[in-house]
Amino acid sequence: MSATPLIHVVDDDESLRTALLRLLVAAGFEARGYASTGDFLLQPPPDRPGCVLLDIRMPGPSGLDLQEALQRQGHTLPVIFLTGHADVPSSVRAMKAGAVDFLTKPVERDTLFEALQRALARDANQRAARGEADSLQARYASLSPREREVFERVVAGKLNKQIADELGIAERTVKAQRAQVMAKLGVGSAAELGRLAERLQHLSSG
Repeated sequence: MSATPLIHVVDDDESLRTALLRLLVAAGFEARGYASTGDFLLQPPPDRPGCVLLDIRMPGPSGLDLQEALQRQGHTLPVIFLTGHADVPSSVRAMKAGAVDFLTKPVERDTLFEALQRALARDANQRAARGEADSLQARYASLSPREREVFERVVAGKLNKQIADELGIAERTVKAQRAQVMAKLGVGSAAELGRLAERLQHLSSG
């Protein structure tokens, strides 16, 4: 994955879009411009760090429409609105839908870059959380069916002898399976195992 953030600039004002792209590139970002919501949706964003700098009013679907479309499609790129047509209902709708900021044109360079840094920090945090969740689910998937049975009973607070009786196996086998479960999941105690089980439950319900 490229370490350089990619900023997507969606604005039908060609002169402003060009100016923003130059500003972003000069600041060390990669940047791509789109003249409309449709142009952006025809070129799905690659899975790499970045955010969307988005106008509100454009020919065809609005920036708010694009924000909703991204959410429906499961894209988590943070959105910053930059508009010359600010109004309270639009700003409230944008922020309720998770926009990082709602800026008005013309925007001060420092104000823009502060918003970009917040958006990129949010993106980095979201990516880290997804990576941790994927790792946890992969570790759980590596457990054998019997190891999962032991796991479920350990996190339910059952003793090795109780687990052995329920599963019809020797207690020493339970101890071995329990050790294997903890090694595969990367935990060192029953308490850690319980917290991991809660996270797994949260991920499966989410």
